[in-house]
Amino acid sequence: MSTETLPADRRQLFIGGQWRAASEGGRFDVLDPADGSVLADVADGTVDDARAALDAAVAAQDEWAGTDPRERGEILRRGFEMVTGRADEVARLMSLEMGKTITEAKGEVTYGAEFLRWFSEEAVRIHGRWMKAPTGNTRLLTIKKPVGPCFFITPWNFPLAMGTRKIGPAVAAGCTMVVKPASQTPLTMLLLADILTEAGLPDGVLNVVTTTSSSKVGEALIADPRLRKLSFTGSTEVGKGLVRQAADQLQRVSMELGGNAPFLVFGDADVDAAVDGAMIAKMRNMGEACTAANRFLVEESVAEEFAAKLAERMGALTLGRGQDDGVDVGPLIDEKAVESVTALVDQAVSAGARVVTGGTAPDGPGYFFSPTVLADVPPDADVNREEIFGPVAPITTFTSEEEAVTRANESEYGLTAYVYTRDLGRTIRMAESLAFGMVGVNSGLVSNPAAPFGGVKASGFGREGGFEGIEEYLDTTYVALPGG
Repeated sequence: MSTETLPADRRQLFIGGQWRAASEGGRFDVLDPADGSVLADVADGTVDDARAALDAAVAAQDEWAGTDPRERGEILRRGFEMVTGRADEVARLMSLEMGKTITEAKGEVTYGAEFLRWFSEEAVRIHGRWMKAPTGNTRLLTIKKPVGPCFFITPWNFPLAMGTRKIGPAVAAGCTMVVKPASQTPLTMLLLADILTEAGLPDGVLNVVTTTSSSKVGEALIADPRLRKLSFTGSTEVGKGLVRQAADQLQRVSMELGGNAPFLVFGDADVDAAVDGAMIAKMRNMGEACTAANRFLVEESVAEEFAAKLAERMGALTLGRGQDDGVDVGPLIDEKAVESVTALVDQAVSAGARVVTGGTAPDGPGYFFSPTVLADVPPDADVNREEIFGPVAPITTFTSEEEAVTRANESEYGLTAYVYTRDLGRTIRMAESLAFGMVGVNSGLVSNPAAPFGGVKASGFGREGGFEGIEEYLDTTYVALPGG
């Protein structure tokens, strides 16, 4: 498969507005998860390269912070229009390196581009406040200022959107940045950097370092006192380590970590609508999403009907290369992912779960796993406690609302929950009692650039998107003025 959308001179490091080779000349391969073949190679950055990228970000920070908000917003707006205008190219490249279908990739282009548009509009709405002190003898003025140079670590599952969700508010706020994309999917981020440069983003504002030495690069940048903000999307285990590192410099930190989303279906729910929502919440991105429905908690009275209808839908999906016509489900990201999903399914079955459809990984080539529905899953099965990151729907039953809430909250994670019910009172009770940062009610899709995305507990802290998203990149200065 060709990657002509991103020529060789753009598969380098992007530092200070220049495309350059890695300092030691290293390169690494990007693989096609559909068959394991090599798509392209990219520069393998070193710690010295990462420091050079931070040097560029620091050098550009003051001038960029002083840029008119309208100008920053117009750059983002042009970026939105250019990404949207090149949607087919971006989607194809993303599909090649990540595996998702072209249809899903185009959906991500739309979603990811919206963060550029949303924050283009927020750039001109950064404001403080003015008030008279309660005593009347002073005036209180607050000013919002950019945090400063940022370091972004983005994951492989949404190569475009996880970048724009961080880059958009940083640009709008007046921050410069170094981005380290996942080594499995660096091509989309390099293309985005090229597009944003063409949109007018000044040299040094956005710097991209592709590398296989993620931990060394991260440690070096986080230890640098000039870095003022860290934002990471990825596993909770890695996130905890990054938070510990960032503590030494007391950097501002945003963590969007793992999830274990419960999908609650009550007896009064519209079962067909719940199945529709389950297909979205479970099968988006082949299940490789932190928001993916992970545990299906279904009231006993409708469990058999729900399982049968979901299995019928899941079993009808077609696996294949994401770029091929008629394909519904692409490959998982790599062989390790297939092994992990297989182990979770096998453990559940050995504990008493029943396979309704799927349950196995087809023979290669490629890293595929059949869409799977498991019924009668024991509550303590590993598949109910660990993030699956694959196309597997484990169904466990409950008999009361109290039991459903207890089961849903029995997780260290707290990112997303889904609830299907036609009872308005229950809807309100669920929203108030579920310990999650986001709750989808009769909907299998919660992500929206205009909404604050983020979780609680082991799912992290901070919010991306919405009015709240830009606050992660702003510091507040209070000015005390004498009163009249």
